[in-house]
Amino acid sequence: MASPPARASIDDYRKLTGMQKSAIMLMSVDEENAARVFNMMEEDEIKEISATMANLGQVSAEVVERLFVEFVDSMSAAGVLVGTYDSTERLLLKALGKDRVDSIMEDIRGPAGRTTWDKLGNVNEEILATYLKNEYPQTIALVLSKIRPDHAARVLTEFPDDLSMEVIMRMLSMEAVKKEVLDGIEKTLRVEFMSNLAKTQRQDSHEIMAEIFNNFTRDTETKFMGQLEERDADAAERIRALMFTFEDLIKIDPSGIQSLLRAVDKDKLGIALKAASEGIKDLFFSNMSERASKILKEDMEAMGPVRLKDVDESQMYVVNIAKDMAAKGEIIIADSSGDDQLVY
Repeated sequence: MASPPARASIDDYRKLTGMQKSAIMLMSVDEENAARVFNMMEEDEIKEISATMANLGQVSAEVVERLFVEFVDSMSAAGVLVGTYDSTERLLLKALGKDRVDSIMEDIRGPAGRTTWDKLGNVNEEILATYLKNEYPQTIALVLSKIRPDHAARVLTEFPDDLSMEVIMRMLSMEAVKKEVLDGIEKTLRVEFMSNLAKTQRQDSHEIMAEIFNNFTRDTETKFMGQLEERDADAAERIRALMFTFEDLIKIDPSGIQSLLRAVDKDKLGIALKAASEGIKDLFFSNMSERASKILKEDMEAMGPVRLKDVDESQMYVVNIAKDMAAKGEIIIADSSGDDQLVY
């Protein structure tokens, strides 16, 4: 039987084809990372690059080194890399199916946890209760039986008393649930609740810049926004639409405002409300006890004139706390289109 022809040694980097470069790079990394790359390829791509690997022959260390230098150089020439949710999603969509990408991105954006039930355990009890109270008591009972007892207890206390007792009775009499039923409920939670909750985590460069503008003083914001409008009117308009201001707190529901009230310093809130619209003032005062509301109003009157800079800083302080709480899933801030109002 004739022996296979001897393969030539590759020692001239300039003669390498693109497929040969890819094959050499894959053979140069560890098996685990190479396997991850193969997992993202189509079958015909795997066959083509595998055939190239099998026919590489001996590759000199100088060629391998030159290949990686070229790779680093090409990355450097591309300028600064900015990793965002959207850029990551676009890259994954080129290699994976949409359903798989949606699942990956949902895990990245949503609350931490390996399974849907783990993730639910990291959702604020008020938000979870607001969503579940519109479900059948039997469904609520099943969901609460799958999360941590301490979290289930907090969720139950958020329901009206009659619903809480109904759910408790259903949990006491619950029998074994068929796997397909459990899978169906888990899928519904993942698609209708978790994925929409995760939308609040999505950011692109305009959203990042809008947050930066939110932290400017009014004079600085006006100056930069005016200059940006001259250079890129579309970008300025988009950033302005994405900016979250103190007046946007109106998008938070009463239970969220009550949570926010427990988190903020009342002195700073009083200063922030000095220049707020009547709608925002009413939103906060109506979610406080009569006594607390009266005390805050009296404190605001006693302040007298307040510098605009102090008002800006206090409003920024309240807004930042609200956004932090929204990022943790403790409150939900509805977007302007109303798309995030899924739990009401």
